[in-house]
Amino acid sequence: MLSISNYNTIILSFPINNKLNHRRQTQSLVVAAASIHHDSLRVLEWDKLSDLVSSFATTSLGRHALKDQLWSQNRTYEESLKLLEETNAAVEMHKHGSCRLHFGHIDAMLAQTGIQNARRTIPVTGHEARAVFALLQSADTLQGDLKATIKQGKDWYSRFMPLTEVIMEFVINRSLIKVIEQVIDDDGSIKDSASPELRKARQQVQVLERKVEQLMESLIRSEGSETSILVVHKSGFYTENKFQGSVVVQIQLDVDDIENILNSLVQLDVINARATYGISFGGSNPQIFLPDRNSSCSAESFLTRNENSNGPLPNNREWILYLPKAYHPLLLNSHRANSKKAKEDVATSVAALDKAQPQPVPVDFLVSSKTRVIVITGPNTGGKTICLKTVGLAAMMAKSGLYVLASESVQIPWFDSVFADIGDEQSLSQSLSTFSGHLKQISNIKLQSTMQSLVLLDEVGAGTNPLEGAALGMSLLESFAQDGCLLTIATTHHGELKTLKYSNEAFENACMEFDEVNLKPTYKVLWGIPGRSNAINIAERLGLPSVVIDTARKLYGSSSAEIDEVITDMEKLKQDYHERLTEADYYLMQSRGLHSSLLNTRRKIAEHSTSLKFKKMRDVSEAAAMARSTVHKKVRELDASAKKTSQYNKAIKSSHVSTTNNLHTAAADNKKPTITDRRPADVKKIGKSSKDRSGVPKVGDTVHVSSLGKKVTVLEVDSSKGEILVQAGIMKLKLKVTDIQRL
Repeated sequence: MLSISNYNTIILSFPINNKLNHRRQTQSLVVAAASIHHDSLRVLEWDKLSDLVSSFATTSLGRHALKDQLWSQNRTYEESLKLLEETNAAVEMHKHGSCRLHFGHIDAMLAQTGIQNARRTIPVTGHEARAVFALLQSADTLQGDLKATIKQGKDWYSRFMPLTEVIMEFVINRSLIKVIEQVIDDDGSIKDSASPELRKARQQVQVLERKVEQLMESLIRSEGSETSILVVHKSGFYTENKFQGSVVVQIQLDVDDIENILNSLVQLDVINARATYGISFGGSNPQIFLPDRNSSCSAESFLTRNENSNGPLPNNREWILYLPKAYHPLLLNSHRANSKKAKEDVATSVAALDKAQPQPVPVDFLVSSKTRVIVITGPNTGGKTICLKTVGLAAMMAKSGLYVLASESVQIPWFDSVFADIGDEQSLSQSLSTFSGHLKQISNIKLQSTMQSLVLLDEVGAGTNPLEGAALGMSLLESFAQDGCLLTIATTHHGELKTLKYSNEAFENACMEFDEVNLKPTYKVLWGIPGRSNAINIAERLGLPSVVIDTARKLYGSSSAEIDEVITDMEKLKQDYHERLTEADYYLMQSRGLHSSLLNTRRKIAEHSTSLKFKKMRDVSEAAAMARSTVHKKVRELDASAKKTSQYNKAIKSSHVSTTNNLHTAAADNKKPTITDRRPADVKKIGKSSKDRSGVPKVGDTVHVSSLGKKVTVLEVDSSKGEILVQAGIMKLKLKVTDIQRL
């Protein structure tokens, strides 16, 4: 039975042990994952950057909350987008200036204590009540400023989103604000004006204090042993607790709303700190996206998905990481602090400025979507590690809702994790050397990294035999490129790693530029060029004996020297290319300006031509209208003149008839022959002569003016008025038609 029992016990214990082992393995994996994430953040100095950003918070609770938020990197892509949206809204509020998110006058910790005491029905002190008063008053002011801004322009409601919703949801009991202001003084004591009873009680206290002082003085002066008795009544001395209790009751009634306001103001303080940091250091709004390896990820397609861009991105190439002119945030902060300190020290300002750190050099990271591994080479102290940290910090800043310190708009993929193996990872507690420490860290990174991770490896393959280190480094980088993370950036001194680019398109080379004339690094990244060794050349310039230099070059080998020469030629070509590219960009900008100017000139000429055409058409129309009017007027005048001429001719005809009748009468009386006796030709001649002399003259005719007794020449004829203009010697006269006789 015992054996069976033991046997059963043994059999039944296997599942239990398996579950325990599985649970322990899961816990160990979780602990290992947390450890590798923490180590990566530590080597990237994320803790220092978190402290720097948190210092922009104006409340103690805001600083603690912001630190916790920055250290919590376990967030989704949508959560990162929301954080950036909040930061953008706070930046818009800064630009507008009416809604200030500054809460430095609020003792948030004391207000939180007062809320907790009120919730537990513990008496609230006067200082805690004043802290609650400052909290509610700030919320009320902020909400009122926002409402006034929205009244000025409705678009501000959407531009301040999602902060608009947070502020508008404040439920503020203004009566509680008035009660606390009336009862509690700034120093936390109860005001005398709280009630007549309290004022009377305090006056009684003052009277008693004076009596006590007088009694003490009398006891001191008294020589006898008489004893004086002062009777004090307790009634009225608990009035302060009464009024303080009424404030506590009202706080308890609104404790939920007050706590929500406190949490919201702390949240706004955190958001404002992120925005203030970005504005203070001239940051750029990062455009984060989720890259898809199965499709290209171009800047143009990205811009269609993100409308909150700060500027145009180049669309002539496909980028997975576009980080131009990016600064290391801690170096930039250190430089500003040193410069400020030097300027404040007036006595030694010149010497201090000379010794101050030089202006940090921005780095450019433009990574194609086809690239999975970047190999950076260059001399020691050349800036390779700073480049790694700059990229790693920029990725985590974008993920955490912070602006990236870059001079231009940046495009960064959303990384689920940033892993880094940087620095001396020697572990004495685990008996690990530097090489073993690096391998242990890289092994953990390899296990924890995903297809959406960023891996930063400093001096990969270092710390052991160069040949073995180079082989191991090549194998590691190829494994990361094949089935590893989204992007791997590695620095190395091994020349063999430079050749990976020429056999695998997933690799890209870069090097740190070195000024051989001044023997100083320039801290600039040269893309597409593998770095070359400068040790022998530097040693020669530093004055090492020529024998040693020659021997070293022989040992280095002619093939390596030829490779260095090729690399040198490539660097020169690269520099020439960049110079030509800069020149081309300059001329392109000029040509664009000239083209724009030509288009404007062409547009103005077309507009001027159109306006002239319309003006000519208008002038022709007006001239035609005037001509028609003149013609119509002349026609009317001619019609009127024709009518007058007809009437005049009728009058002459009637006068001829009368004359004829008179002649007939005279002929009958004088027995003279009548006109009928005359020849028809004579009658016709008389009629014609009479008609010619009595008609309207024409221009150029010579007529006789009986009043002058002269012959004159007709210059103008106005038939409508029956007037003519004549030339008489040197004089021009206007006469009636009836005043002249035609010849």
